[in-house]
Amino acid sequence: MKVAVTATGTDLDSPVDPRFGRAPYILIVDSETMTVEALDNQENMNALKGAGIQAATMVSDHGAAVLLTGHCGPNAFRALQAANIGVANNATGTVREAVEAYLGGKLPLADDSDVEGHW
Repeated sequence: MKVAVTATGTDLDSPVDPRFGRAPYILIVDSETMTVEALDNQENMNALKGAGIQAATMVSDHGAAVLLTGHCGPNAFRALQAANIGVANNATGTVREAVEAYLGGKLPLADDSDVEGHW
């Protein structure tokens, strides 16, 4: 399964970025092999508006089944739901730790966004 994780860097030992749409990177992690594809999110990070929706499109285009992040706003959450991508908020630690927490059942999927838009 492909797991998308917001990150401050490009590898498994990078800290999770608490912001979804404005994270510098979104890492696509293969949960079986733990290989990583780093997506540069700089363009969305600096967008005036729509950063979450654009980041959601990027996550969907790369085939992720779930997103692990600190917080996800309402527009991005709806876009991810429409693409059948689960969202787990409150991810912390490194990307590796977040993926392991999710796979171990310690990071549940959210029912809704957990912050207002433009967070």
